[in-house]
Amino acid sequence: MLREYGQINNALSLKPNNVPGSNTPRTYATNGIVMKQVLVLINPKSGVGSPYRYISAIEKVWDTPKHDISFQFSQSAEDGGSKVRRAIERGTDTILVVGGDGMVNSIGCMLVGTDVRLGVIPSGSGNGFARHFQIPLHPAAAATALLEGHTKRIDVGKANGRLFFVTCSMAWDGALVEGFEKLPFRGLAPYVLAGAQQLFEYKAQPFHVEIDGEPIDFKHPLIFTVANLSQFGSDVLVAPDAKADSGDLELVAIEKNDMPLVLSQIHRLIEKTFHHHPLVTNRHFKTMIVHRKNASPIQIDGELMKSETDVHIEVLPSALNVIVPC
Repeated sequence: MLREYGQINNALSLKPNNVPGSNTPRTYATNGIVMKQVLVLINPKSGVGSPYRYISAIEKVWDTPKHDISFQFSQSAEDGGSKVRRAIERGTDTILVVGGDGMVNSIGCMLVGTDVRLGVIPSGSGNGFARHFQIPLHPAAAATALLEGHTKRIDVGKANGRLFFVTCSMAWDGALVEGFEKLPFRGLAPYVLAGAQQLFEYKAQPFHVEIDGEPIDFKHPLIFTVANLSQFGSDVLVAPDAKADSGDLELVAIEKNDMPLVLSQIHRLIEKTFHHHPLVTNRHFKTMIVHRKNASPIQIDGELMKSETDVHIEVLPSALNVIVPC
């Protein structure tokens, strides 16, 4: 059953078959068929072409007798959050997000700790979340893969109270996001350009780190990324072995002076084994405290966030329900 875009059907025609709590999905019975409530939330500014191509692709696949589906646009993070909050209160079972990693983060944060499922139809520039789970980048293929997929509980990272699903970076790998946001176009090329620019401008500083209570000092790290999933996006891997349900986060760090030696072994990048290089720090952990000399922004799922000198990071195991392809 399809609802009008941005509107809600008259609930009098539907009969709830259970009484939900604040986080419990509600199903409805109509003509003897149990229906799941699905909200498709679309970032109209993301993706190539009209957002209605995504609506058409999803409608063809998900508009079945088992789904009561509605479509809404998210005009901002606040607007999207408000619409998701109301959807949860109505007992919505599934939220399908059409957007990039930034929107996946802002909407997914609302679903952490609930039973509501998150599905992602990728339309961003990097799509690190979707690529990790091998969700197709074509709208119709992605919609089909999610409909035929299964629900999986994944871990969530937390940095100074802010949740993240993909990566959190604190050195040059985080600073390049600032340069990327200033460029008028998106894709892999601007990431490279922003990275090259920030490589000359970024001033590395000492990090004193406590990983699960163990102290480690970094003199001038250039790469310092905490990964929950395997890549930044655009198939740029940072933690190729990362598992979404391992119960751990993964630190990948490279000192500034060691970076040329690591990059010189290009075969490790191709073979996806660079994180095993002896000059690369690769640690799995549950809690970490990073003490920095100077405060600087950190990167959270592709977005910059202001941060104090100290950054407290922890993993929230099995905190989010996601739909992944079979």
